[in-house]
Amino acid sequence: MGTAGMQMNRIHFVVVFLVNIAAFVAVAGDKIDKKNEPVRYIAIGDSYSIGEGASPDQSWPAVLTRHLNAEGLHVDLIANPSVTGWTSQQAIDRELPIFLQSKPNFATLQIGVNDWVQSVDETTFRKRFASLVDQMLAVLSKKDRLLIVTVPDFSVTPTGARYSRGRNISEGLTRFNEIINDEAKKHSLKVVDVFPTSKAMKNDPSLIAADGLHPSAKEYAEWEKLIFPAAFELLEK
Repeated sequence: MGTAGMQMNRIHFVVVFLVNIAAFVAVAGDKIDKKNEPVRYIAIGDSYSIGEGASPDQSWPAVLTRHLNAEGLHVDLIANPSVTGWTSQQAIDRELPIFLQSKPNFATLQIGVNDWVQSVDETTFRKRFASLVDQMLAVLSKKDRLLIVTVPDFSVTPTGARYSRGRNISEGLTRFNEIINDEAKKHSLKVVDVFPTSKAMKNDPSLIAADGLHPSAKEYAEWEKLIFPAAFELLEK
């Protein structure tokens, strides 16, 4: 082969090599961009999601956001419209519009305790919870990025019995959590169960807020330890 032919082969080799490198960089860059894509997070719930008994900054959604960012994810808690005392219907009426308008790509849902306290029957609660889940999923581009959190057992707190209305709080909330788990299962959604952990409030005053009913910042932090692994797994995909 002549000198000219050898040079042409070298040029061809270099061109192919550069094209392959460019393709590799493009694919790698695309993966990096997707991994670093900002997560727009909204928490829907009631007193337990807004951090009643502590502060919004000490709520488990706020702690979760900081923890996820510390682990290298870019997560912005763009809204937490949770309000103490609200039921699933109020979440639909008052919180969902904020959710729909903000267009998040990750969400958590912890609701139901006030439905039980206000004697909402199980059938009605199931319909409302299912409707809330369906409407939240309609906004999320990735349908597994809705993380469900169960209702804690407030019967173990000093003032919890005031809200029993003669009913067994633990049994009632267990039944509502069964509904929550059942509806989540229908949509293949992850559920984090804080109910067992919440029972520790019975023997540890430091886990209870000054109002004698809600968790302290310390207890919310314990919930976040359970919620974080599930949230991180969803967002790492």
